[in-house]
Amino acid sequence: MKPLLLIAAGGTGGHMFPAQALAEAMVARGWRVKLSTDARGARYAGGFPREVEVVEVASATFARGGLAAKAMVPFRIAGGVLGALWAMLRDKPAVVVGFGGYPSIPALSAATLLRLPRMIHEQNGVLGRVNQLFATRVMAVACGTWPTTLPSGVTGTHTGNPVRAAVLERAGAGYIPPGDYPMSLVVIGGSQGARILSDVVPAAVAQLPDAIRANLRVAHQARAEDLDRVIASYASAGVTAEVQPFFADIPRRLSEAQLVISRSGASSVADISVIGRPSILIPFAAATGDHQTANARGLVDADAAILIPESEFDADSLCAQMTAVLENPRAALAMSQGALAYARPDATDRLVELVESLTERAPQ
Repeated sequence: MKPLLLIAAGGTGGHMFPAQALAEAMVARGWRVKLSTDARGARYAGGFPREVEVVEVASATFARGGLAAKAMVPFRIAGGVLGALWAMLRDKPAVVVGFGGYPSIPALSAATLLRLPRMIHEQNGVLGRVNQLFATRVMAVACGTWPTTLPSGVTGTHTGNPVRAAVLERAGAGYIPPGDYPMSLVVIGGSQGARILSDVVPAAVAQLPDAIRANLRVAHQARAEDLDRVIASYASAGVTAEVQPFFADIPRRLSEAQLVISRSGASSVADISVIGRPSILIPFAAATGDHQTANARGLVDADAAILIPESEFDADSLCAQMTAVLENPRAALAMSQGALAYARPDATDRLVELVESLTERAPQ
């Protein structure tokens, strides 16, 4: 019988998309793959290969619900662990991989009790709560962001974060440095906290030197409730701008950009680095464990990105940094090259190698 890979992941895209990339690669290599998640995570499973069996487990989080709901969390998780144990005894996985989130607890707990080969993948530069719990109990820790803060005695492997096929198609796309011709600025804020970008970026663009502003074309991803005022701000500055809640063609837009202004979520950092673009990163201050600042560290250390903390993010500071990049084509080109040097376009392949290596090691 083909070997079985059990993937355990929580119910957010940040956990599920890297899990999907691994599932696709392992199915292509002839493995059987099961996905263990909760009802929320199952909603993200539509993109997984049809060969992947989706198993919903009982799980819960202390982050939501009232006192009664929180009191039931340990019992729901315990029920999930017992269910996972029974399932693994009937169909033993060759490897169990957790991608974070509370729904990954049952499968990783059962694998630990049965001493099966197991590993985790952390997307951010700071371990999430569940991965923090299991980091010392698994045989390998794959790190999507480098460096990643790990517990004492734990060694991580920098695999990188898998990116979408549309991003890989534009990996290392030729970069046109800024100059006296039309230039593209891409502004992406992620699903949380994009409002501050809508508040600050148009005002900063309005302050740019006339020669830069006259050549600038902006693609700005903004919340629906902010669209009208952002559009009006760019229009009053005489800048051509597309402002939408969502761009379906972000990889193309990134590949054509001279500069990117973005939050530093793990997937955004991966996309920017794989395509290879200079960026100004504004970490989401309320991110758990300040992990977005950790996510940005690698690109900043590679001289590929400028980090502006939210507390210092205003039109004056942003305008100064934008001007520094857009008036210096040689520095912008060096930033692009630095991003490519930091990138891991082969992240999925590295994950696959790590999974397959666990099958050759004695269980712990």
